[in-house]
Amino acid sequence: MFEIMQKNVKKMTVNYSPNFNIKKRDKKKIKYLIYHYTGMRNENLAVKRLTSFNSNVSCHYFITKSGKLIQMVPDLYVAWHAGISFWRNEHSLNHKSIGIEISNPGHDHEYKNFNKNQIKCLVKISKILIKKYKIKKKNILGHSDVAPLRKKDPGEKFPWKYLSNNKIGVWHSLNKNELRLLRTKSLNSNFSLFIKYLKKIGYNVKYSKSSELRKIVKVFQMRYRPELINGKIDLECFQIAKSLNILK
Repeated sequence: MFEIMQKNVKKMTVNYSPNFNIKKRDKKKIKYLIYHYTGMRNENLAVKRLTSFNSNVSCHYFITKSGKLIQMVPDLYVAWHAGISFWRNEHSLNHKSIGIEISNPGHDHEYKNFNKNQIKCLVKISKILIKKYKIKKKNILGHSDVAPLRKKDPGEKFPWKYLSNNKIGVWHSLNKNELRLLRTKSLNSNFSLFIKYLKKIGYNVKYSKSSELRKIVKVFQMRYRPELINGKIDLECFQIAKSLNILK
């Protein structure tokens, strides 16, 4: 696998992390691809943390600011990147996923746009992994999707629509101008249906507090409606969720 990566992704190097499960997994168990940002002040600190014995975190691949790819854990070993997580009634997604960290200071440290070199690298490695492990579009996720109460990454600046145009992940096909007319318009009686849509997409909606649901809605908006992230369920969000439920 390493030779395949070297051939298809320029300048890939290795910097192995000690943080992974020793037991090898069957490649057939890999079904999710999860994207993260590092969320640290600088890249050196991020690499140090991901490769430190004491951190208890890691990833399979790390993309630097310059678009360089670093492998930290081989694919067939479970890396520690998703933590307590949930998607489509499955828990502990580390066991069934590959985690990719992208160098970015994140929301706590002057969140930045992901640059062209990073996204170019991300597209290349993602396509290789998708083909290798037959990962479905609906199973390409952000850390915030699988842990909405804890995480915001990769955030609203992550180019989900661009990736979808490159056959990576899902995006709705609704008209942007028509959608904008529905923004901030009250959902009224379709609230419970919207929650059902979120559940069908994959989100964990089994939370009792309104503040927890609000976080899930914000995560949904970060991914599919990044222009306005307010945690409020409006008609625009409803139509997007509805359209995603008919995608294969």
